[in-house]
Order: sequence, then C-alpha cells, then structure tokens
Amino acid sequence: MDRGVAHRANATSLFVAIFICIVAIMLTYDATDRLSFTRLRRDLLEAMQIERFNRLLEAILPQNRFHDDRLGDIQFPLQALGELRHLPTLSKADLIAAGDTFPPRFHTFDASRYIRLHRTSGTTGRPLPLLDTADDWQWWIDTWQFVLDAADVTADDRAFMAFSFGPFIGFWSANDALAARGAMVIPGGGLSTAARLTLLQDSDATILCCTPTYALHMADVARAESIPIESSAIRCVIVAGEPGGSIPEVRQRIEAAWGAKVIDHSGATEIGPWGFGTADGTSLHVIETEFIAEFLLEDGTPTAEGQLSELVLTNLGRIGAPIIRYRTGDLVRPRWDHRDECRFVRLEGGVLGRADDMVVVRGVNVFPSSIERVIRSIPELGEFRILLSKQGEMDQVSVEVEDPQNDPQRIGKQFETAIGLRIAIKIVPEGSLPRFEAKARRVVDNR
Repeated sequence: MDRGVAHRANATSLFVAIFICIVAIMLTYDATDRLSFTRLRRDLLEAMQIERFNRLLEAILPQNRFHDDRLGDIQFPLQALGELRHLPTLSKADLIAAGDTFPPRFHTFDASRYIRLHRTSGTTGRPLPLLDTADDWQWWIDTWQFVLDAADVTADDRAFMAFSFGPFIGFWSANDALAARGAMVIPGGGLSTAARLTLLQDSDATILCCTPTYALHMADVARAESIPIESSAIRCVIVAGEPGGSIPEVRQRIEAAWGAKVIDHSGATEIGPWGFGTADGTSLHVIETEFIAEFLLEDGTPTAEGQLSELVLTNLGRIGAPIIRYRTGDLVRPRWDHRDECRFVRLEGGVLGRADDMVVVRGVNVFPSSIERVIRSIPELGEFRILLSKQGEMDQVSVEVEDPQNDPQRIGKQFETAIGLRIAIKIVPEGSLPRFEAKARRVVDNR
C-alpha cells in the first residue's frame, strides 16, 4: 500500500482543522512553557496529540516494517483520537517476540543510528534491550522536565542519584535531565548504603532520587548508624520504579524519615517517562503532551470516569523506538473531571497494581500494593514478603514480615479492618528478608 498517496488523499480537511487548533495554541502559549501546556483545554490537547501521532506515523511507516505490518491497511491520517481503538494493541510478549534481532524489530533504524542502550528489568519476562537515537534521548530529557517541575528543582539543587547505574533505565534519564536543568548531579552507584548516606550528607544534597523501598531502607540504615537524615539538606525525594510514591502510608513514612516531601514518577524502559505526581501527592498525572493515554477493560472496552482499568500508552516523541497502544499492565482509575491546576488526566491513587499481580481471595481482589499499604501503616514493621499459593482451586495469600514486637495478631486485625480479609501472618527475624535498591520483588508465587 502507498501510504504517502493515502495520506495526501485524506489529509486536507484534517490538516485545516489541526492548523487552526495549533495556531490557536501557539498564539496563546509559549511552546517552551511547560506549565502552560499542562493547562491546555482538552480539545486543544487532543488536537495536538492527533497531529503529533499522524506525524509519527509519517516518519516511521516507510521504514519500520514491524509497525507497518501490524497496522495493515488502516487509513491514515486519523481524524480523531477515538479512531485509535481500531489499531491493534501491543503487549510485552509482542515486544519480546520481536527481540530476536538487534536492534529488536520494533525499532525504526539500524544500530548505527542509536547512541543509548538500556534494558527492561525482566520482572515479566527476559530483559529486553531498548535503544535510543540522540533525538529520542533528548525527548526523554525534555519529558523528564515535567517531573522536575513538580519537584520545584532549580539549578541551585544538588541531586543524589541512589541507583546502580546499570543497564536498567533506572534514573539514567533523570540524571541527564537534572544536568540539563543545571543542577549538580551526584552519582551514588557502586557504594554501600552507609557510604551513600555519608556522601549525601557531605555534599549537602537537596534532592534524592531512588525507589520508595530504597528510601525507606536508607532511613533504616541511617537510624542504625546514627546519621540524622531528618536534619539533612534533602528537601525532596523523587521516587520511581514502584507504586509506593502514591501510597499514602509509604509516602508518609518516607517524608517523616527524611523531613522532605515526596514526588512520585512513573515510566518504563519500553515506553518512556510518562507520569509525575499530583500537587497533593496522592495520585499521578499522565504527561499527555508526550503520550496518548487510553484506559481499557480486559476485553478492550474503553472505561468510564473513575473505573478500574488498564493503562494503554502511545509515545509521541520516540521515533527510533515507537510504541503504539502498549498495554502497560498497570491498573489505574482515570479522572478527567478533577480540580487540579494541571489538566492532564489524573490517575487516582497512582498505579494501583499490576493486572498480572492481582489475586482473588475469597471474593476479594488483592494487590501487592494493598498489602504494602497495610504493612506501612504500622510504623515499627520492617521488610515484608508476600507468598501466593493454592488450596485446591482457590488462591491463597500469606505475608512474612519483620516485627520487633512479634505480634502477628495485631497485624492480622489491621488487614481485616483495611481490606476485609484474613491473611496468615508469619513473623520472621529482623534483617532476614531481602533488601532492594532497584525495583523491589516482594511477591513469591508458589501457585
């Protein structure tokens, strides 16, 4: 199919409408002012999204065989965002299956065009390499600026990067985004937690970047080493990699330990840095200038306001590794009708869980994030681990937890009150469960 001919044949009416919308945007807003774009009217935002999506297709379809084959004979350009539902969704399994070449087949160019390589964490399959061109990596850096805006980061800040600097994307893009903003970046890779705390204190770092789990672990080590982190210069902890940043009980423990506010961020190696914490700290906004967000039930039906659904994302600025209608596996509750100054869609409570992590126990939907919420509401509890098993055809959940009071009954009562479910609690010795620097893996599935 000659997509250039199809494009020209259908473009006139759409581009006239798009031109009017984009001119209105450019007359009203400064393109370098991210704050203005967060306050765009929904109709102007969607006009921008569909125009950028059609431009993305123009750029990739002549040379990206993977996406050209998947999209088949669908007529482009699209006239409205609602037409995306006629395009096939993309799963992690699809990407892994396309990873039998280098670069993986869903990339647009040959290897010579790329300057960065990172890999997925491998939590839902074997690690998958993702490559970025110079332009794509600049898109990562520019998109991360929304997160730094939410954290009020300036060139006067000093950011401590408490991650391993390995091939997992981690905070690599944050590292370069902070440098682009003019902030001092302090790498903490290759150091013990105690050594990181010492360097953080000695450098008067004002920003800490790490996972929620590791922020709590650093606080535990600081207490053991009598390091007064609550009086350190850290004023903001930017967390990512886990849902904890939007779980009130987790966020409050981090803020109390560090004497600093917490800003949540969500992203993925395969899709990009797609979300940042709301002003009240309880939820996430999708960065809709750079991503098209859809919300689907398991059967692919679009969901309504506030309904539990799977987040489906399309990135708009990563031409070298475009991802179209990607089923992230993240379960969220979208709200467009909210009162936040930022008008991007709000995900109430952040990422509530993973579609593949949910278990049904005696009729109750249970997510690891729900269990963490309860554990973190009891201040003296340490690390924990979730064990999944089967009794006949029924899923069962039990929890191992470090409790200096050795009182499983009070923990069990808290679960009954919070989620209406009796969960078997096993107390284990303090320090016996694994600690995590990167994405925590607390679920052991023995089913």
